[in-house]
Amino acid sequence: MGSITNLITTLGKNAKSAAKTLRSASTAVKNNALTNIVHQVDQNRKAILKANQKDLDHGKDNGLDAALLDRLMLDDVRLDGIIESLNQIIALPDPIGEITDLKYRPSGIQVGKMRVPLGVMAIIYESRPNVTIDAAALCIKSGNGAILRGGSEAIHSNLALYVCVKQGLVDAGLSEHCVQLIDTTDRTAVTELVKASDYIDAIIPRGGKGLVEAISQSATVPVIKHLHGICHTYIDKDADTDKAIKIAFNAKTRRYGVCNAMETLLVHASAADKVLPELIAEYTLKGVELRGCEHTMEFSKQVIAATAEDWDTEYLDAILSIRIVNSMSDAIDHIEQHGSGHTESIVTENYTSGRRFITEVDSASVMINASTGFADGFEYGLGAEIGISTDKFHVRGPVGLEGLTSQKYIVLGDGHIRQ
Repeated sequence: MGSITNLITTLGKNAKSAAKTLRSASTAVKNNALTNIVHQVDQNRKAILKANQKDLDHGKDNGLDAALLDRLMLDDVRLDGIIESLNQIIALPDPIGEITDLKYRPSGIQVGKMRVPLGVMAIIYESRPNVTIDAAALCIKSGNGAILRGGSEAIHSNLALYVCVKQGLVDAGLSEHCVQLIDTTDRTAVTELVKASDYIDAIIPRGGKGLVEAISQSATVPVIKHLHGICHTYIDKDADTDKAIKIAFNAKTRRYGVCNAMETLLVHASAADKVLPELIAEYTLKGVELRGCEHTMEFSKQVIAATAEDWDTEYLDAILSIRIVNSMSDAIDHIEQHGSGHTESIVTENYTSGRRFITEVDSASVMINASTGFADGFEYGLGAEIGISTDKFHVRGPVGLEGLTSQKYIVLGDGHIRQ
């Protein structure tokens, strides 16, 4: 325990010192670091993929399920995606130092707000090694120090990617301590990290509900989080049939082990005959297990009875719950009761219905005629995301550059004194 405590203390001190320098670094210097990381990732593909294969082999030997292995896997296409995310972040405007709302007061002073980094971020994540790069890049661009703690199942991949980050920082003249990776798989490191309030300003956990709940309950540092992603698609009575089938199929089957995958399909009773026969056939052909309400079961013997627990389950697997509802109000009530506040979508050609849905549904992302799979920072133009927040303070939805900042008041005077 003592050695782990000392490790976190050392990392915390280093991060706080580095963050002090990083918050005043110019946009050019920060972008230079990110450009260097792009080159490092591209040049070290073989080493990264070799390290990733070690993790995949170890995961298979230890019985990791298909969804987790998919999250863990890197290939050239996913490395290209990492590089594209970095390039997008480089191209984004730097929010740090932006002054807004500058107004004269009756006293003659000017009052405004300046955007500033949060300080030191701790990111705790599972499975996906690309988070190592995404988190590092977003923290660098937003002027935040970062301490990263990936899952033990991705340790070799994370270490290989971190080599790229560290070299990119050093080549840009920045401290390698701007981003630090905890290289031990000892779980005590997480226990100590979430209580390091002297050094850490906010924690972002990325992983399963169990991880997020455990961190939220034990942390003495503010946590930016979402517990799980029970996402819904509602096919309205005024939906275009072709759009509905295409959107609902994509929302579930694009990737199963992601938090923006649809877990429950809600269908208006008037649309069920138009969309369910083809959707059920397509899902079945794809190997998706279907669990439905009594009315849904009437459409196919492939649909088994859904339990009460199914409506509250994030499967992260090739399983889908389907419920037929009698009205949009029923659909919204279902989402209110069973949703996790992540992402919901309506398929409809009725403008009024679409407006009502996005107004009344209280989730971080609400969509009209689009797949829930779009709910991530890359697709929203944030370059990448460091997580998706279903909290309402201080940031909600995909957390990009601006989500890693705060604002402070600035006051400009010219010898003004208060009377």
